[in-house]
Amino acid sequence: MDAVHPSLLKRKIIHVDMDAFYAAVEMRDNPELHGKPVVIGGSPQSRAVVCTSNYEARKFGIRSAMSCAHAFRLCPQTVFLPPDFAKYTQVSRQIREIFARYTSIIEPLSLDEAFLDVTANQQDLYASQIGKMIQSDVSRELLLTCSVGVAPNKLVAKIASDFRKPAGLTVVPPEKVASFMRELPVRKIFGVGPATEKRLNHAGIKTCDDVLRFPFVQLEAQLGSFAHWIHMAAQGLDDRSVTVHRERRSLGREETFSQDLILVPRLLQELESLAELVGRDLQRKQLRGRTLTLKVKYHDFSQITRSRTLSRASDDSAEFIAAAKLLLLEKTEAGRKKIRLLGLSVSNLETKSGTEHQLVSEWSDDEALLTPL
Repeated sequence: MDAVHPSLLKRKIIHVDMDAFYAAVEMRDNPELHGKPVVIGGSPQSRAVVCTSNYEARKFGIRSAMSCAHAFRLCPQTVFLPPDFAKYTQVSRQIREIFARYTSIIEPLSLDEAFLDVTANQQDLYASQIGKMIQSDVSRELLLTCSVGVAPNKLVAKIASDFRKPAGLTVVPPEKVASFMRELPVRKIFGVGPATEKRLNHAGIKTCDDVLRFPFVQLEAQLGSFAHWIHMAAQGLDDRSVTVHRERRSLGREETFSQDLILVPRLLQELESLAELVGRDLQRKQLRGRTLTLKVKYHDFSQITRSRTLSRASDDSAEFIAAAKLLLLEKTEAGRKKIRLLGLSVSNLETKSGTEHQLVSEWSDDEALLTPL
């Protein structure tokens, strides 16, 4: 049996992830959709992208963030629906009311997922029992399903909730964490995106076990300070606590254009509009920021971000416009390559009194090992 790291005995964490949430709500409210592939996003004749798809649609390869036009080509019989965020928000509140029956330590990540710390829960139950009860409550009261991961920390709980979707319950007790993580691909580690995964794979690192076998000095040379997190996460170690109130790390706006843009004057005009909206948002929230980040998605869906740090924190749209224009003209292929989307965000925020404001990005992604935990 694997040795148990002391940090794995500190907490009992649940991650709840609703199954195909937006689509499931629409199917619940319209029984005629049952058995049909459903996409929430918009018309396939528009430039809309898939917000979510139900499991019938996923059988055809339809995935979130895919264009609805592409989804239609994969499965022409799909039912395409526009999102109804007011309805999804209301259902999300009902789900959180269910969570609150078992603990007050709840960290929502989005409308359809949340972490719960049930170490000292209100009914003195095993975490695995609470996971089952939440699934039962959600099913009985809201006619929806959710998948649940139960583990000693947030990292492992989130991975576990995705292990047996839909409607799965996966429990990873402390003594099973190391073996659970060992064969997982490194992409499962929070923070490892496609670029980092490619770099690790190129070095021969494909699984968490590979991370632990790789010399740490060389890993650090590859990834810098991020190597420490990768090395700890590969062991299933994560000391982050469940945070009840999550403040923003950045504030931003983005716009997907109805047609790809290449003319620089038009792009600059769109950028000005975004900068004015971001400045107005900051002023309304009594915040200022120092780091401006430009996000560009080209017509081929490749995406870049470019940043510039201002000499002082600001909420002035004019300053943002000037800095954003330089980023666009000097650091992107504007004018040479068609652009599908522009986004602008401000980070390193502080209140107008000068207090640092640590911030979540606000751009307007059965049972197993069941042991009492």
